Amino acid sequence: MTKNIMIVGVGGQGTLLTSRILGGIMLDARYDVKLSEVHGMAQRGGSVVTFVRYGEKVSEPIVEEGQADVLIAFEQLEALRYAHFLKKDGVLVVNEQQIEPITVVTGAAEYPEDIIKGLEQEHTVYKIDAMEEAKKLGNAKVFNIIVLGMAAKHMDFSKEAWLEVIEKTVPPKTVAVNQKAFLKGYEG
Repeated sequence: MTKNIMIVGVGGQGTLLTSRILGGIMLDARYDVKLSEVHGMAQRGGSVVTFVRYGEKVSEPIVEEGQADVLIAFEQLEALRYAHFLKKDGVLVVNEQQIEPITVVTGAAEYPEDIIKGLEQEHTVYKIDAMEEAKKLGNAKVFNIIVLGMAAKHMDFSKEAWLEVIEKTVPPKTVAVNQKAFLKGYEG
């Protein structure tokens, strides 16, 4: 049976590193894995979507609407934008951070209010202020790994397997803080 994971965020939030960690744990478990990355204006602030599909045999990398088992959102508006990809029994893990798109910054649009409350009415939502937690660990850049840790509880891999793949994937000098960040999300 194929499982479908989506990671959504904006450029610079670590969606690509997160997808490499996901791909690594799935390959280590001997699954067939397909990854597909979609970049908008992803340099800074544009939408980034990564599809990760795994199973015995996966034929294509794209997750269709209504088929995601887990949606990992690094920003609230991105969670709202892609929530329709979730299965009825899917799980949405969302970082509470808000990053205003250029249309909001310029005054052409308003950032929607109560996004998470609205999502909770239709989906199973787990939320965390991962940026705040990352700052407590002394490195704001690891907030994505905190969110991944929370999402990992809804996947079929051991905590130890996650920690091993993080060690193999992140730069050596950041292994300890990334593992702490993962545990913060996983055990928090």
